[in-house]
Amino acid sequence: MKPHILIAGAGPVGMVSALVLGKAGIAVTLLEGAPGLSMDLRASTFHPPTLDMLARYGLSQTIIPQGLVARYTQQRDRSEGVIAEFDMDLLKNDTEHPFRLQCEQWKLTEAIKDQLAQLPHVKILFNAKVESVSQTADKVQLVAQQEGESLRLEGDYLIGADGAWSAVRRSVGIEFEGYTYPERFLVISTDFEYANHLPKLSYVNYCSDPKEWCVLLRVPTLWRVLFPTRPEESDEEVLTDEAVQARLQNLLAQPQPYKTIHRTLYKVHQRVAKEFRRGRVLLAGDSAHINNPLGGMGMNGGVHDAFNLSEKLLAVIQQGQDVSLLDRYERQRRTIAIEYINASTARNKAEIEERDPVQRKKTQDALRATAADPAAARAYLRKSSMLDALTRAEAIA
Repeated sequence: MKPHILIAGAGPVGMVSALVLGKAGIAVTLLEGAPGLSMDLRASTFHPPTLDMLARYGLSQTIIPQGLVARYTQQRDRSEGVIAEFDMDLLKNDTEHPFRLQCEQWKLTEAIKDQLAQLPHVKILFNAKVESVSQTADKVQLVAQQEGESLRLEGDYLIGADGAWSAVRRSVGIEFEGYTYPERFLVISTDFEYANHLPKLSYVNYCSDPKEWCVLLRVPTLWRVLFPTRPEESDEEVLTDEAVQARLQNLLAQPQPYKTIHRTLYKVHQRVAKEFRRGRVLLAGDSAHINNPLGGMGMNGGVHDAFNLSEKLLAVIQQGQDVSLLDRYERQRRTIAIEYINASTARNKAEIEERDPVQRKKTQDALRATAADPAAARAYLRKSSMLDALTRAEAIA
């Protein structure tokens, strides 16, 4: 019988997995609980190695013209302005894409959907919510609800790419170890042109401040501004027009109210699944690890999971390699989730919100020195762009 892979979740991770497997001739059924692909303004940063991977399938060539090429990233201080600017062209010998691409993630999933439509052996089932998972020695079974009907599917393997609240992970009883930050993050999208008012602003800006740090990111039509909130503030208080305007005016005072296009408030976690593999069930992306967004590593790390896992599944299914190869996927990607993704994003948050003036000056002086030294700046960028993480993963047997 032809091999059949089940995938839960049609975000970037599930869609990339479906494409890699489908292009190799594997039958895939992808289940998504929502009625269609998400069009939310979620992740918007693509790192260089992610673009290298996506280019193999013509996807980088599709999304780059739809985004903004960010050659520079900045560490800023809300009072002082630019602390350090990093030129990603220093990575030109390390990657085919020495820049960050600022592009909404839904443009990637839409481009993949177009390609999957040409593969009759790949099916996407929308409004299909996974309820339970079971498995035998040679098969995995999945039960989902689709528009009031019970749907039962069987496959050779199941990839759980169904997000932080993964029904797949919970169904097979894998612990999600870690913690949740007491504060939530508020993301406001506005068409106000910050670059006309803040000198030397880049498309990617991390702005430290002892009272209220922020992140300023440009996407093609909007600026996205991320603020931390105070634990004692209720969701309702944070999202009021008055509170939103107060935060934006405090960042940059303007005579007129800001026009806001979107407002999103969400909890932030640092968690890693205790296992990425349980028999024929494998976890990838937010189902396997979640982190704060400082550094743009969440979606990128998930896409790296998808490529790593899909290629190993193909080696097992089509090349006859031993199934223990899938344990290497867990060793590689779980190590990266802990040592690189979670560790880096937690450190980024600690640095950007540092309140001690002595430590703040020490951190900022170190950033200035790093940016001024091309070799040190390249090493910094290799780490922040996740190139080092991939090198580390490949070294894990």
